[in-house]
Amino acid sequence: MSSDASAIDLSPFIKAYDVRGLVGSQLTDAVVEALGAAFADEVEAVGRDIVVGHDMRDSSPGFAAAFSQGAMARGANVVLIGLCSTDESYFASGSLDAPAAMFTASHNPATYNGIKFSRAGAQGISFDTGLKSIRDRATAYLRDGIDSLPQQGTLREIDVLADYAAYLRSLVDLSAIRPLRVVVDAGNGMGGLTVPAVLGEAAGLPGLPLDIVPLFFELDGTFPNHEANPLEPANLVDLQKAVVEHGADLGLAFDGDADRCFVIDERGNPVTPSAVAAVVALREIKRVRAADPDADIVVIHNLITSRIVEETIEAAGATPVRTRVGHSLIKDEMAATGAIFGGEHSAHYYFRDFWGADNGMLAAMHLLAEFGSQAEPLSEFARRFNPYFQSGEINSTVTDVAAAYARIVDDFASEAEFDELDGLTVSGGTEAGFWWFNVRPSNTEPLLRLNVEAETEPEMQAVRDRVLALIRR
Repeated sequence: MSSDASAIDLSPFIKAYDVRGLVGSQLTDAVVEALGAAFADEVEAVGRDIVVGHDMRDSSPGFAAAFSQGAMARGANVVLIGLCSTDESYFASGSLDAPAAMFTASHNPATYNGIKFSRAGAQGISFDTGLKSIRDRATAYLRDGIDSLPQQGTLREIDVLADYAAYLRSLVDLSAIRPLRVVVDAGNGMGGLTVPAVLGEAAGLPGLPLDIVPLFFELDGTFPNHEANPLEPANLVDLQKAVVEHGADLGLAFDGDADRCFVIDERGNPVTPSAVAAVVALREIKRVRAADPDADIVVIHNLITSRIVEETIEAAGATPVRTRVGHSLIKDEMAATGAIFGGEHSAHYYFRDFWGADNGMLAAMHLLAEFGSQAEPLSEFARRFNPYFQSGEINSTVTDVAAAYARIVDDFASEAEFDELDGLTVSGGTEAGFWWFNVRPSNTEPLLRLNVEAETEPEMQAVRDRVLALIRR
């Protein structure tokens, strides 16, 4: 082990929910091999399978190989599934009942890579539920070398894409919807592999009444067209133009590892993730209720989603559970509550039928099924699931979060209610209707994130501007 490797501090790039770092300076073969050994130890994988998959980034295949070496040295039998989306790796973890490591930096630029870990059954691993232990073990292996076990693990390669596609088709039947033209922007990410398999015939499944217009389906980890981050409006421009130019019914945009999906209507306007969450929640509630009329049904939504999500859940006779923001937190809450579905404002959608893990493709299929079963254009169909007005997330650089909170509480004390489930949520109303906002600090930067919603647009704008003035004072 080289001296420079032994001196590496892993803390800056092992985050709350995953590993995410710069290739070469932070993530190296030595570091990744140590993380593989540490992961095998954490999940007690001696003589047992672990799944390893990777995205299309240039560094991903090499890192997957180095990780596998470290894991095998500590007795794990590696099941290499190769190129895959993150939700495909969750499928492998769930269907094989094996821990998994997925090499991806999701929507981050090409200079980054990372690892998303799962325990068997696609259960999430966060900093507090194993990631810290993995970091500490890997640090020791970098310092002292990896202690290979006498009985090292094996490696075998399998392809799960066809099984993954067939499983999703079994959950959502799209065969009877009206014909739809759908523009899909894969952003040169893993959607270029999974969309033809799930929505097309590349995996040997029957054709669907979908005319897919592909944008940037070539797998290319340098992202030559735009970053695979649909949260940034600039990265949706190509899709918006193509939807209008092709006279399409809708557009879908996937992020780099294809676990999140964003929707564009026929006019080129975004459909909010909250509206998608409301549509999917309604479908899942109806499905479970049809099978068991007396079932106690729970649906999760994080506290940044639109109020329409909670209202839709309640109107359908289910129980909404409001949670903090965060991938592993939602997975844990799905397991704890037995929720059938969970939606986040960031376009992560979680399904009980998918081991409680998130799956953007499955959410897109539910939307296609519901939208394709009626005659309205998407702009009209989505409007009833988006009746309120949101600011979107607005970031402000703040060095003293406590002082900013104090100014907000003081200013709104006589007219609002407060809760601190995640950051500070402030709720109130006027004759014009309700309003609420949430401010929460970033985990990694000196930023406060503001989200505002109100029943009318002028009220949303007024609350937004008032809070920003307090934050930025």
